[in-house]
Amino acid sequence: MHEIALVCVLALEGHDSPDVAMSYGNLGNVYDRQGQYERALENHQKALEIFIKVSGQDHPDVATSFNNIGLVYEGKGDHEDALVQFQKALEMSYNNIGNVYDRQGKYEEALEVYRKALEIRTRVFGSDHPDVAASFNNIGVVYEKKGDFENSLVQHQKALEIRTRVFGSDHPHVAASYNNIANIYQ
Repeated sequence: MHEIALVCVLALEGHDSPDVAMSYGNLGNVYDRQGQYERALENHQKALEIFIKVSGQDHPDVATSFNNIGLVYEGKGDHEDALVQFQKALEMSYNNIGNVYDRQGKYEEALEVYRKALEIRTRVFGSDHPDVAASFNNIGVVYEKKGDFENSLVQHQKALEIRTRVFGSDHPHVAASYNNIANIYQ
């Protein structure tokens, strides 16, 4: 039934649709329950790619996809890969919680969960990764909102260093880091 649903949704909405991603995820869950782990992984990976493309890296559906992939690896007995996927889902959850605290003006709480996200991202991806830079950026923004410009500057400089190494100097994320640093000096 899920395969039929996928064909219908693809015909109606095209490939880059949250509904298509959800259908791939549902198929992945079915294959996982059947013990067809490679097919399950293939479908969950497709769901993940589409969710990232249409909803952005920080969307809860992306965290759910990482979690689903982790469950498949766990079912296969591949505990190391399962752990990596679960940690990705967890760091995204911390980051999303931090975003909510930030919007609510609960800056200490935001800093606490952003730091947890940074710790997990560094452990999972290594120190030279765009997501690690994003965590430094988020922490820098919160310090700036608190009026702690010295700590904000330190965090934004760390983000800038990583982004420059990863993307090169002519990238929009590098420009955003320079902009954040300039805002501190205003």
